[in-house]
Amino acid sequence: MVRVTTPARPPQHPTEESVTRAAPDRRAALRSGVALAAGTFAAGTLTAGCATTGAAAHPPAASRTPPPTHRAAPAAAPAPRRFPQQPAEITHGPRDHPRVALTFHGQGDPAVARTLLGEAEKSGARVTVLAVGTWLDEHPDLARRILDGGHDLGNHTLRHLDINAMSEADADAEIRGCAERLRRLTGSIGTWFRPSRTPRASPAVERLARGAGYPHVLSYDLDSLDYTSPGAPAVTRQVLGGIRNGSVVSMHFGYADTVAALPAVLEELGRRGLRAVTTTELLS
Repeated sequence: MVRVTTPARPPQHPTEESVTRAAPDRRAALRSGVALAAGTFAAGTLTAGCATTGAAAHPPAASRTPPPTHRAAPAAAPAPRRFPQQPAEITHGPRDHPRVALTFHGQGDPAVARTLLGEAEKSGARVTVLAVGTWLDEHPDLARRILDGGHDLGNHTLRHLDINAMSEADADAEIRGCAERLRRLTGSIGTWFRPSRTPRASPAVERLARGAGYPHVLSYDLDSLDYTSPGAPAVTRQVLGGIRNGSVVSMHFGYADTVAALPAVLEELGRRGLRAVTTTELLS
């Protein structure tokens, strides 16, 4: 269930208390006038914004001063889902649908991240970002930027260390530390968990992720090798040479080669009839 919360009134608008202190006589007069003409002051004020008929829709002239504008709070991000037909550790989606998931390790220069998201969106593509917790600490606005673009956002541990080599207590802290940052920024722990510095989670890490609220660990079946900085043409060849229906591709924010390669990758995917979608859509 998506829960929407309404934020406190923005500070630039006067509070009801301050308005009341500034003009108590006028407010008392308004209460009396509206109460006589339309029932009660509270009912008229609280329903005027959405009513289309009746006294609330057409209040007396003396009560037409609009209330402070409220901005709706952003909806909480989607929570992790369980896909019963999928294993605990997912490496790819269905092979019988022309869809693929481009997944990005969320770390590095935020300007590069924004450029990559923009390039994807220009082509109608949606991606999956597995964010590092300390990166979110430094660039908290990017969590909402990712979600507002229609992309998946998930957990790639707190500090991006070798999680399989850690003690269970330390590994648990890595998973839950990033989950807590995602929850604070978006209202959700994110849709996916991907272990750091390894393509596969150990059984212990898999169990810890499940305990933290992630039914699946997200791996991949195609590594772009963009983190080796081989040049944009090499990244393009690596991705297009191995991609097929259902592929989950590992890529990274923070590398110029990835930015330069992405337009050519997306163009060729379109020519082949392969849609780049979020991992959630790939598996749905």
